Amino acid sequence: MFLGVLVALVAVVLDQLSKFWILDFLGVNAYEPFGDYFNIVRTWNTGVSFSMLNNYGNIGAWVLSVLAIIIVIMLFMWLRKEDCRLTQFALGLIMGGALGNVIDRVRFGAVFDFLDFHVNDWHWPAFNVADSCICIGTAIIIAQAVFARLEKKEEK
Repeated sequence: MFLGVLVALVAVVLDQLSKFWILDFLGVNAYEPFGDYFNIVRTWNTGVSFSMLNNYGNIGAWVLSVLAIIIVIMLFMWLRKEDCRLTQFALGLIMGGALGNVIDRVRFGAVFDFLDFHVNDWHWPAFNVADSCICIGTAIIIAQAVFARLEKKEEK
């Protein structure tokens, strides 16, 4: 359990430090290009992933924050019973990412996204360190489930 809590704390700190640094770095500028495939931008997401449910303002931010905290509590209950260190690591990433975005919603009423990858005019939706942690942690858990299922199939 300690590993998951430590990873969650590190994820929150890295997320918040990166957001603080980028907000300070950008100043009033909302766009800074870095090469042909990457920009740092300033976008505020009041919704969830990829700006879904983006039209509900402060009420949406609070509802999403409460929902995220409930999910973090459920993941923490799973973490307390989990023996696999890789799963503990993944759960920590997800919890830390969720809490990092909750901090933004409480402080700003929206999540600050700044990483903008693109090819020509096609842009991946802007995201942040917290979003990356959530995606990586989720991918680890899904991969573990898939490989566990394949192993069980091979044993039969």
